[in-house]
Amino acid sequence: MKIDIRKRKAFYIALATLVAVTIWIYVDMTGSPDGTARIMTKEFKDIPIEYLWEDTVLADRGLMLLEEGTDTTVDVTLQGTRWNLAKVDRDDILIQADLSGITSTGVQTVPNKTGFTTRSLSQIVEFHEIKPYTATVNIGELYSKTVDVHCEVVGNVAEGYSAGELTLSPTTFEIRGQQEILDQVSYAKVTLDIGTDAVSSVSQLLDYEFYDANGQLLNDKDIHSNVEQVQVDLPVNVTKELALTVDFRESPGARRSNVVVDINPKSVTVTGEADILRDVDSLVLSEFDLTKLDSSAVYNYVIPIPEGCENLSGVSQATMRLHFKDMTTATVTTDRIRYENLNTEGRQVDLLTMEVSVDIFGTHADVEAVTGEDIMVVADLTDFNNAVGSYTVPAKVLVNSGGDVGVSGSYQVRVNISDVPDDQPSEEPDQEPAEEPAQ
Repeated sequence: MKIDIRKRKAFYIALATLVAVTIWIYVDMTGSPDGTARIMTKEFKDIPIEYLWEDTVLADRGLMLLEEGTDTTVDVTLQGTRWNLAKVDRDDILIQADLSGITSTGVQTVPNKTGFTTRSLSQIVEFHEIKPYTATVNIGELYSKTVDVHCEVVGNVAEGYSAGELTLSPTTFEIRGQQEILDQVSYAKVTLDIGTDAVSSVSQLLDYEFYDANGQLLNDKDIHSNVEQVQVDLPVNVTKELALTVDFRESPGARRSNVVVDINPKSVTVTGEADILRDVDSLVLSEFDLTKLDSSAVYNYVIPIPEGCENLSGVSQATMRLHFKDMTTATVTTDRIRYENLNTEGRQVDLLTMEVSVDIFGTHADVEAVTGEDIMVVADLTDFNNAVGSYTVPAKVLVNSGGDVGVSGSYQVRVNISDVPDDQPSEEPDQEPAEEPAQ
């Protein structure tokens, strides 16, 4: 029993100590229980100074801020509770110096403005001290000159490819600084690394460096410009021989395999960016519907060169001559006439056209094998479901001879549509199924 009492007493002592420490920490961090905050200070060293209006107002007056003799940092002391000071990072502290009032050269002082990058910090901590309170600046006369931009290319293009014209933007730009420093600058240079065996164009934004007339790199910390980077573009070109083709549209009786085609020239040599020509092996002159070809014909086409590419062959037009190897036509008469697409309930259809002459074409063997029994004319009554009377309606022609035969021309069939009297049941005509020809 005594052991339990001792353990309990030790527990309460530990608990009381923990509560006391917690209260002490809380008061130390936030303030006393009666609401009186305990204010402390914290020093932040070497906070950088941001100079305002250097590249605008100061430069417009022909003046510049010199690094030598100019303060770049200050030491800042903040005050607040320990808890709130712990929330502040040195990057949250903003120190600015206004150069807009400077109108002459020489060493001068300007007041430092204080602030926080996070607005809410101003509500929990405040500035206690800043050293130095004023920033010393060294102002010199601004001198400017224009320099050319050079580019050094590192790497190589793959075999069969070639580098095109290198382009820079800008090709020149203005630099500002002290005259004795700028007089040493001969040009600005960027370095473009295209890698090993490049097969595609390269486009990069590059940093530049300054060099003197002897090609020696200069320290550019005192040289100013409003150009941050230079855009460099190097097209990587490829030269390819591209076949000239025509996109033929086939149909029954008019097949590409039955056509003799001669295109002159057969190909052209084209150079251009590898990215454009990588998957291009031929150039399509035009589309051509083989049903429009009656006999031998000659067609001229402008050779379509991909945009941005150059035709090295010196030929801008191509000529195509073509004719069918074996082609004939014939007229075949058939009495196999049917209709479709009509609701026949209570309706009666009489076919008034007894025979139709159909013009067909194809190879001699296929055409000569066609008889009237191989042809079916099918009238389309889709638009006549509510009509009564005699009409000329469109019809399609199906050839089921087993050969590759086409049909030319358009066809119609004369029909008479009537209502069946109520005391006479309508009779469904005996319709043969219309077979589609093989394509």
